[in-house]
Amino acid sequence: MIIQRGLKRNILTLKDLKEEWSAMEGKRQAGIRAAGFVTDGMTVGLGTGSTVYHTILKLGEMAKEGLKLRCVSTSEATTNLAESLNLTLVPMSEVEEIDITIDGADEVDRSFCGIKGGGGALLYEKLVADISRRVIWVVDRSKLVDRLGAFPLPVEIVPFSHVQLMRKLRAMGFSPRLRMAGNCPFLTDEKNYIIDLKTGFIDDPEGLHRQLKLMPGVIETGLFIAMADTVVVGSEDGAEVLESVK
Repeated sequence: MIIQRGLKRNILTLKDLKEEWSAMEGKRQAGIRAAGFVTDGMTVGLGTGSTVYHTILKLGEMAKEGLKLRCVSTSEATTNLAESLNLTLVPMSEVEEIDITIDGADEVDRSFCGIKGGGGALLYEKLVADISRRVIWVVDRSKLVDRLGAFPLPVEIVPFSHVQLMRKLRAMGFSPRLRMAGNCPFLTDEKNYIIDLKTGFIDDPEGLHRQLKLMPGVIETGLFIAMADTVVVGSEDGAEVLESVK
């Protein structure tokens, strides 16, 4: 029995590794495919996360080959990566409009509503998307869902009132958890806190977003409503491009 249990654990481990590799390859395929939408002279919004990472690497290669573009970053992590690839970065204050923004998502439903913010950059990501002519999300197939809510919903809040907000959210029936970085609260690039909400399935994403935004101390939610125009879905076999019907 001991040997059988040990073998079973090894089999499960190999299965888990295969699924992990498949997801990683899906991210790579989606990220690279999305870079193909960028053309010479564009102003490009660079999202944050493990999938758009591959897009940024590809854009770095394309820039070395002569592609001219200006980039607006959504996080310090993305800024550091873009600078290491010698991509030209411009501050948000100098941009009136962004041609295309490529970003990741933690969940995407059939209406192209999404949950974002697992990487902690939801505020900057939403601000950049808001002035973009086209928004492309890059995901692996596991991120496509029928209904949002399995992934905890990030909510960026003012640190000053986090205890009171946690209490209110708990009273509303949610299970709020303050995001931590080790023994300290996680800080966004704006030095705010993030509360991750276990909402269960979300029947009305727009209504929930409005409800949370009306709470004093809430800066932004990770619900992105009607912002994505295109979703590039990667798998180990390649990438599929889905277009929103607006």
